[in-house]
Amino acid sequence: MAASKGTNTYNRQNWEDSDFPILCQTCLGDNPYIRMTKEKYGKECKICTRPFTIFRWCPGAKMRFKKTEVCQTCAKLKNVCQTCMLDLEYGLPVQVRDHALKIADSLPTSAVNREYFLQNVDSALAESGEHGPGGALGKLPSHKSELLAKLARTTPYYKRNRPHICSFWVKGECKRGEECPYRHDKPTDPDDPLADQNIKDRYYGVNDPVADKLLNRAKALPHIDPPEDKSITTLYVGGLDEAITEQDIRNAFYQYGEIRSINTVPKQGCAFVQFTKRTSAEMAAEKSFNKLIIRGAKATIRWGKSQGKPITGPAAPAPDAAADMGTMSLPTSLPPPPTESSRNYFGLAGGPSGLGPMGFLGLPPSLPQAPAGAIPYPSQDPSRMGAAQQQF
Repeated sequence: MAASKGTNTYNRQNWEDSDFPILCQTCLGDNPYIRMTKEKYGKECKICTRPFTIFRWCPGAKMRFKKTEVCQTCAKLKNVCQTCMLDLEYGLPVQVRDHALKIADSLPTSAVNREYFLQNVDSALAESGEHGPGGALGKLPSHKSELLAKLARTTPYYKRNRPHICSFWVKGECKRGEECPYRHDKPTDPDDPLADQNIKDRYYGVNDPVADKLLNRAKALPHIDPPEDKSITTLYVGGLDEAITEQDIRNAFYQYGEIRSINTVPKQGCAFVQFTKRTSAEMAAEKSFNKLIIRGAKATIRWGKSQGKPITGPAAPAPDAAADMGTMSLPTSLPPPPTESSRNYFGLAGGPSGLGPMGFLGLPPSLPQAPAGAIPYPSQDPSRMGAAQQQF
């Protein structure tokens, strides 16, 4: 204990006395008829160092005995299990949960400030009468996150309750055999980061090797990246049933922005959805990737491909204009129309200065003059046309 029961009456009033622990389903075990031993003020909390009630139980057959490690005030402050220090809702480390929800809950580290802070937390929880989490997590309107839903376990992980490895068996000196309560298995590599875990690091969400492993796994999850061509605003929707109509696809995508057109290909089971703005297409791709279900069929979302090379040079559209105009890539300015200074329809007379007789066609300024008696055009020569009489 941190202090004797009779030395300080004020501190003794803050000692915790509870009837049942705050546990996750994994630590509680699969046995519905579990038995627990309760010891009032049996040990001090490993976070706030205040004495609290200790619970000890066996979660199942061939499992090791487990006990509570932190008090209920510290557990409610972080919404974690009193034994494994994992989040009660998702079963993930605190560091992963805070990273996904983008919260920073800094607790005081000194003894005096920590005691004052926890007293205020106890008063706030007692006045509210709620059993929900406290601290920065309790102030959030919603604890839902797509990243947490992907990383969370859907079933309890009872393998975590296995006994520890028998050190005598590793040395080859264990003589208990099957009656040994410890596990006869090969130990993990000492250089493995998961072999060095700390309760305080797990609780405060810093330097947690399990959290680092899960965050690296989250980075490797499949995701969809927008193409570099800003003129592409078309999404490919595959895996559709033949009974799915254009209206069903429109109902699934209209919430992300204005839709320009929807082309369905029932034989191929796909459709092409074109938005008017690039931002709407990016939002639709991000929100519906690996999550869109239309009439019971899970749809596959991909970006459409460019139909041609983008225009480069002075006639290329501005980036903002191309993003707003969608796939329309019109030049910003058109060349001026050709003008003629005179009505020279046949190009027989000289045109304006700098131009040929045909004006903007750029023909030579004058045609060569044919000699006298010669036919100017081959098509007017009777011998060339097959009209000449042959002499026998």
